[in-house]
Amino acid sequence: MPVVLVTVLTIAELVYLVGLGAWILLEKRSPVATLAWILALVALPYVGFVVFFFLGPRRIRRKRLRHKRARGVVAATTPGAADLKTTTAPVDPREVQLVTLATRAGEPPVDRCEEVTILHDAASTYDAIERAIRSAQHHVHVAYYILDPGKAGTRLRDALVERAKAGVQVRVLVDHVGSSALKRSWVAPLVAAGGRFAHFNAVSFARLRSRIDFRNHRKIVVVDGRVGFTGGINIADEYLEAGVAGVVPWRDTHVMLAGDVVRWLQLTFLEDWHYATGYTPRGSEYFPSPTGRGDHRVQIVASGPDRELEPIQKMYFAAITLASERVWVTTPYFIPDDAILTALTTAALRGVDVRVLVPKKSDSYVVTAAARSYYDALLACGVRVYEYEPTMIHAKTVIVDDVLSAVGTANMDNRSFRLNFEVTAILYGEKHARELAAQFKADLRASREIKVNARKQVPLRWRFAEAGARVLSPLL
Repeated sequence: MPVVLVTVLTIAELVYLVGLGAWILLEKRSPVATLAWILALVALPYVGFVVFFFLGPRRIRRKRLRHKRARGVVAATTPGAADLKTTTAPVDPREVQLVTLATRAGEPPVDRCEEVTILHDAASTYDAIERAIRSAQHHVHVAYYILDPGKAGTRLRDALVERAKAGVQVRVLVDHVGSSALKRSWVAPLVAAGGRFAHFNAVSFARLRSRIDFRNHRKIVVVDGRVGFTGGINIADEYLEAGVAGVVPWRDTHVMLAGDVVRWLQLTFLEDWHYATGYTPRGSEYFPSPTGRGDHRVQIVASGPDRELEPIQKMYFAAITLASERVWVTTPYFIPDDAILTALTTAALRGVDVRVLVPKKSDSYVVTAAARSYYDALLACGVRVYEYEPTMIHAKTVIVDDVLSAVGTANMDNRSFRLNFEVTAILYGEKHARELAAQFKADLRASREIKVNARKQVPLRWRFAEAGARVLSPLL
């Protein structure tokens, strides 16, 4: 190859690397992420550029803008959605700070709720959802990460078909990856009855239309704008397998809400529906006039790659730092970022009773290993760690003193805080905190506490496995 051509190509390569390097630096990502992207571009100059352009921060920004536009369209075209107001006010100084944080991060304020029912298993959750659906007079909106076409899923579909045949508007939104087992033949009866069905962020590799890692992990059911459900429970048979020999159903937590606060779940669903379909249903029936009734104070907080400020992560961080007595966390996937890890360990060092409950064996060996890599740092600061032994514990709950408790879809990990679309119900007040605390204690009786001495006996090969899994933690 002529020397001149080599020189030209070398200069072009340097210009390419310097230009893209400057571009990445100006994105102002975390230092680790910035360095990783720059090294990827150096090692794989052209492939790296394609990956960065379609899967990197710029792609995140495009997705964020698209979902923000969906939020704006819903607010502008749906009667009552643009000027929803709160009907209650915080009563505890710490609650004031947390509510202010959420609202400044773009989330709705605390609102009234006539009824809050915490559901601790799938059987009671499915029964409650089915009763609500069968009472629907105008609409039923359903969004799930996993809607499996088994017995539980078919039962839900049949209840929706019955309502659709009765003239009720039925809309079902599922994540394209999480609900990949659904076939057109299974959905056909719902569509034939007049129901609407859509995939969120449908994966289309041919057109590079979507990022496969941006998933809708939310679980939402809204009936007539007055009754709503959210929490950790998907629609799948592994939650109901108690009758099968040797199989224990998953332990999970959900919440049913009735009253004014349901409008915020409705708004979240409609944003996602518009994002997926480009259509926003219109009518005042979707947002009934607030009654101002109810003694429960609830705040709906959503997060996702469309939210700049990561509201759920910041709410958890702030709540932990405000704790004076206890922080009890249940999560199936525990891969905390530096901020949450620091908040937990610092709270424990301050004398707060900090406990973390995770499954002994999750549905991912890599996630289990990554979670265990954090045990040593937690234990060294006085955090008590427990592993739930009977089965997979899939609940996502946080209890802070008697001030705040949370039931939602977000795990304590990077994916839930930054990549997935999530939603959480923040329940203020002593009643809900104590009820969830009672369930937490019951779960501890079926768990084994991890001790420092036990961690010292972990074989070296397993420590390497944990360390290796931890390296992958930002991707899990």
